[in-house]
Amino acid sequence: MLDLVIKGAIVVPAGVLGQGWVAIADGKIAQVGQGTAPSARATDDRGDDLILPGGIDAQIHSRSQAGQEDFIWSTRAAAAGGVTTIMDMPYDDGFLVSDGDKLRQKAREAAPQVQVDFGLWGTVNPLERARAIPGMAAAGAVGFKFSTFETHPTRFPRIDAPLMAECFQAVARCGLVAGVHNEHDEFVRWAIARTQALGVEDWSAHGMSRPPLSEALAVAEVYEIAAATRCSAHIVHSSIARGYELCASYRQQGVDTTIEACIHYLTLDEEHDVARLGGKAKINPPVRPRAEVEALWAHLAAGNVTIVSTDHVSWGESRKTMPRMLDNASGVPGLEVLYPLLLTGLEARGLSMSWAARLLGANPARLFRIADRKGTLAPGLDADITIARRETWSYAAEESENAFAKWSPYDGRTLGWRIAGTYLRGQMVYDGRSVLARPGDGRWVKPWTGRS
Repeated sequence: MLDLVIKGAIVVPAGVLGQGWVAIADGKIAQVGQGTAPSARATDDRGDDLILPGGIDAQIHSRSQAGQEDFIWSTRAAAAGGVTTIMDMPYDDGFLVSDGDKLRQKAREAAPQVQVDFGLWGTVNPLERARAIPGMAAAGAVGFKFSTFETHPTRFPRIDAPLMAECFQAVARCGLVAGVHNEHDEFVRWAIARTQALGVEDWSAHGMSRPPLSEALAVAEVYEIAAATRCSAHIVHSSIARGYELCASYRQQGVDTTIEACIHYLTLDEEHDVARLGGKAKINPPVRPRAEVEALWAHLAAGNVTIVSTDHVSWGESRKTMPRMLDNASGVPGLEVLYPLLLTGLEARGLSMSWAARLLGANPARLFRIADRKGTLAPGLDADITIARRETWSYAAEESENAFAKWSPYDGRTLGWRIAGTYLRGQMVYDGRSVLARPGDGRWVKPWTGRS
């Protein structure tokens, strides 16, 4: 006997199946079909609601600010946003996740807090070079994160080109992906100094201090190193169309390149949102002008965007409201509205909702080598399911599930879709109003590379 059948419009990478259903048994998807559904112990009939794969958010920073969020709040927000798996970044406050022991320690500390499933990125300590990469891969890292720009010498260090090549070789031998923060260190530091010399301190200072060329140079460097080392290389966020052009070009040359569009680059723009929000819209790389935003959507429609993520981080509001733009911390929360923002944007541009199943499900599952368990509504995979309902509503940040970050760059934004339910391995963890998951319900997800 099946445990549950969920009825609605089933969204898969190939399209949308009207009058569809998903049958669940023992936490797994047993069958997917259209028309008459099989019998089950329970039925959840959602009418015309979209039945989507549970979101996989590739880029979360749960511990960037000690005492501010942690997994208990990031995963609670994820459940409310239809995200059933988060991939957490290694740049924790005071704790760089740079060897196997640290990765396992972080997993142990996360386990009693998580309300959805989680994976962990690893990175390297530049002083130790690439020596710890095999150990982190063995411990269960889903990938390795590097940065071409030094945000902080110990918490978020720069990996220079020779060391990156060494690291890419090690990552390639492990069969995993190398993800890179793409800002050219020398160029950005020159641009920051120029901006400060000109005395620019308002919202426009951030874009001036990190011009598009600084991104393009870093992307090209990363992909050239990937070509030389045969490593799978992923740009973790590109705010400029040129980044997607470069990715497509290298893929055509046979290099395994992928690229990520954070939801803020598809939603916010410089001349309206950054000008209005100031520090609350400060993100690295910067939010760009509206023309660039629409160019990114054109690349998405052309299939040049691999995945969409949030790069979620919940800084305390005091760190996002400083008068001088460049003094503010970089990054924004977004887990609770990732799916609604993407679905609203797709509909506004006449694009199929199947893009959401690819960008938040199938593609990130392949990227992190977990497609054997997650990412698609298909028999044998985990019954991670998100239900989205067509509804016009206004997002209110003060109602966030995060106890600490009651602000958002999307506060007051009108959306066309709302999350009406979230299932994690067949169990409802969000009912459209309240998070039902308990801390500890989530599991640690490790990649499968087919290598011993």
